[in-house]
Amino acid sequence: MTKIPQVDTYIKSLPKWQMEICTKARKLIHEAEPTITEEIKFTNRPYFMYQGNVCALLAAKNHVNVFIYDPIASDPKGIINQGHKNRTARSIQIYEGEFPDEQAFKALITAVVKNNKQGGWRKIQSK
Repeated sequence: MTKIPQVDTYIKSLPKWQMEICTKARKLIHEAEPTITEEIKFTNRPYFMYQGNVCALLAAKNHVNVFIYDPIASDPKGIINQGHKNRTARSIQIYEGEFPDEQAFKALITAVVKNNKQGGWRKIQSK
């Protein structure tokens, strides 16, 4: 598991309820794929990488976005609630006191990693 201190800094800068969401999301992301690495992009945004982008965290005023960088990864439990028609990424908006089904969250991360292992969703989609 590769964690970097800059992600800790980002999370610690948030209000308590957003810290809890981001900490839980980060834990589940690493459980889903222990070899995922972390990176900071756009000055302070935590990205999770495995042979390309997997997801990113972004705290907004009243929720936390988990951007899923794969528009074709399976979401059978319907936890993705934004960007269904976006060509490159969809997102899960998580509000205070709420968190999507943990197993579904991990399965979604695993699906993105699987697609990245096969060259990424663009390559898979063009077949």
